[in-house]
Amino acid sequence: MNPLMKRLGYVFKTPHLLTQALTHPSALPSGKGIPFERLEFLGDRVLGLVIAHWLFEEFPQEKEGDMAKRLAALVCKETLIEIATALTLDQAMTLKRERSSAQQKRLDTLLADGCEALIGALYLDGGLEVARAFVHTQWEHLIHKSQTPPRDPKSILQEWIQAKGHPHPTYTVLNAQGPAHAPHFVVTVEVAGYATTQGEGSSKQLAEKDAAQHMLDQLT
Repeated sequence: MNPLMKRLGYVFKTPHLLTQALTHPSALPSGKGIPFERLEFLGDRVLGLVIAHWLFEEFPQEKEGDMAKRLAALVCKETLIEIATALTLDQAMTLKRERSSAQQKRLDTLLADGCEALIGALYLDGGLEVARAFVHTQWEHLIHKSQTPPRDPKSILQEWIQAKGHPHPTYTVLNAQGPAHAPHFVVTVEVAGYATTQGEGSSKQLAEKDAAQHMLDQLT
């Protein structure tokens, strides 16, 4: 049995689906990674549906906005990396491996993509209940991690600045590089009277959040 299938506790009826989910486009000639990208697309939507339904049942008193914050935290890149790492998905995936520091940073993005592709493959092979069982097992320790809905560091920073009477923070993209399947952004945030902080992420939004968190760490 495939070692990953053993860890999953599920045997694929169509093993080729699992192979596609574990073969990242970075390891293939240009244009050959479409099956992975399609599975990643599908898995992202299945994960969102399963988590949204779970939150709907677990937090019957919460408003839509609060559930949306929980959802965003539970399906974000950082959470996907945590799940992928726990599954040692990096050992199972076929991807382009380099020793550079930039590639090491991109590895996180590749693992997050792979986690979504795996969910897509589970859904196609076994249906929604198989995908749901996987998500519930892997996300069980996270669903009640916070008693209150998580807050976006950008929003917290904005509220702090407004309370102090400072001008709005200024976010600037310093660098945007990497292939389409693994972009990397570097962003700075400036707040009047304080040292500029820098953040990184696989999207502009994630990099801004990272920069905002570093600014909050400096302010508090």
